[in-house]
Amino acid sequence: MGRFKQSQIKDQDQQRRPASLANLRDAGVGVFCWCNRCGHNAEAATAMLIAQLGPNFPVPEIGSQMRCSACNSKDVSTRPAWPSQGQITRHS
Repeated sequence: MGRFKQSQIKDQDQQRRPASLANLRDAGVGVFCWCNRCGHNAEAATAMLIAQLGPNFPVPEIGSQMRCSACNSKDVSTRPAWPSQGQITRHS
C-alpha cells in the first residue's frame, strides 16, 4: 500500500470516534445495554449515566462500568438505543 493511501486511512481513523454520552443527550437517545451471558437487556437513561460517568464518556465503554441486574455478570455491552420500526415479521 502506498504512503498516500496509508496517510489517508490514518486521517480517517483519527476522525472516527465513538459516540459519547453528550452526543446521545443532544440526539435525545438512550443507551441500550445487554448482558452477553444471560441475554437480559434494558435501556439506561442518558442523563443518569452523564451524572455518573461524565458527558465525554464513550458509549461502547459504558458496559465495562455496568453489572447485569439479572445474573450479576460484568459482561455487558452497550450501544445507542436508536429508534426502530419494531420487529420485522415478514419480508416482501
